[in-house]
Amino acid sequence: MLTVETLDLFYGDAQALDGVSLTAGQGEIVAIVGANGAGKSSLIRSVHGMQTPSAGRVTFKGADITGWPSHRVCELGVGHVAEGRQIFPNLSVLENLEMGATLKRARGAMAATLRRVMALFPRLDERRRQAAGTLSGGEQQMLAIGRCLMGQPEMIMFDEPSLGLSPTMTQEVFRVIRALHEDGMTILLVEQNVMASLKLAQRGYVLENGRVVLEGTGQALLDSDRVRQAYLGL
Repeated sequence: MLTVETLDLFYGDAQALDGVSLTAGQGEIVAIVGANGAGKSSLIRSVHGMQTPSAGRVTFKGADITGWPSHRVCELGVGHVAEGRQIFPNLSVLENLEMGATLKRARGAMAATLRRVMALFPRLDERRRQAAGTLSGGEQQMLAIGRCLMGQPEMIMFDEPSLGLSPTMTQEVFRVIRALHEDGMTILLVEQNVMASLKLAQRGYVLENGRVVLEGTGQALLDSDRVRQAYLGL
């Protein structure tokens, strides 16, 4: 479904991505792990059109989307749950969700998708008239995921979905990701909890200094001495 080929990205003179290549097949969970500053978020932003790579190619469902603006990437079926949630705090929960369905691909199914989101997140249903900025951090993350789902994506990229959440809310986020995967969603997962993400993923890539240094099944990476020493403290 997604192919990234030898992607380079610079911020001024600083190189954030150096020849990064990866694939995500339909229905897969693919984990991207690495230390802070390794290039994980830069990779997602490049796929989503928020940054323009200087070299390389991104294809989604066979279409070359390299350098497309974000709104076109969204319309093609790529969803993005950004780091820090980025909800609209002064709008209600319901209004935030409705914002997610403004894409042309999603408007006709808005009512049905809203029912699905409320069933997946009962707390959002209970708080649908509440200002989003008054929700807890975990509830705001649920809202960010729900808003993304309202756009009818075929693939979702998660950027640090458990960041700043309690252990209980972290488990809830991973429950939702598993449920979406069971429904056939393709997922690209950037997550600080390396062990949890690799246990969940069919395959994974390890980024260091903007380069892919390891790739393999989630279990193979968990068994790698390099991963265990660098990221799991084992």
